[in-house]
Amino acid sequence: MLKSLTDYLDSIVSRDPAPRSRWEVLLYPGVWALGWHRVAHWLFEARLFFLARLVNHISRFFTAIDIHPGATIGRHLFIDHGFTVIGETAEIGDNVTIYQCVTLGGTNPANGVGGKRHPTLEDNVIVGSGAQILGPITVGKRARVGANAVVTEDVPEGATMVGVKARSTLVPVEAWQRDFVPYGTPCSDRFDPATQKLEIIQCELETLQKRLALLLEERDAGAAKGVTRKKGKKSA
Repeated sequence: MLKSLTDYLDSIVSRDPAPRSRWEVLLYPGVWALGWHRVAHWLFEARLFFLARLVNHISRFFTAIDIHPGATIGRHLFIDHGFTVIGETAEIGDNVTIYQCVTLGGTNPANGVGGKRHPTLEDNVIVGSGAQILGPITVGKRARVGANAVVTEDVPEGATMVGVKARSTLVPVEAWQRDFVPYGTPCSDRFDPATQKLEIIQCELETLQKRLALLLEERDAGAAKGVTRKKGKKSA
């Protein structure tokens, strides 16, 4: 029991640059939410639905994280900060990282039968802040979902999803060999918080360069048309 707890805390320390010790991690709302969920899920499987919901309600009140008692969660889930919602039929694998304000939401079944309504996150998935993953879809192993992305279709293994509606960018094989890189992917496929400002500036610079190139192209095209018209008038 103690070994499992220390392994879990160490897995969070390895993914989060903020804590200085395991003791700090014990105060994380995500750790408490997962602990409460383990109790609620046990009660849910024992068909003690009211008690399971009660535990869930208490957990949500103290942590601002809403995990339905029916959700199936593997080892070493790390929920960084709160305001995350995980639905009843969601399935989460091992070593998954979820940042704040994420929804693993369901879709309305057309036939009126509940069934599988929420997504499945396989091992080592990273979900950026504000992302919405909706419906009975599967997010493959080591996939990354960028901040504020809206995902409604299956995600290939090792892909990075960005945008609304999210599009897939496959991660090169050599990137799989790298250590865990925290946080989301606002400008590029890989994002390191140590270079956050530089990446944002580079992203904005690339956007401005593209707009400038487009404006110059339009200007040159307009100038060429003007020359053509002048030549036509002279020949007339």
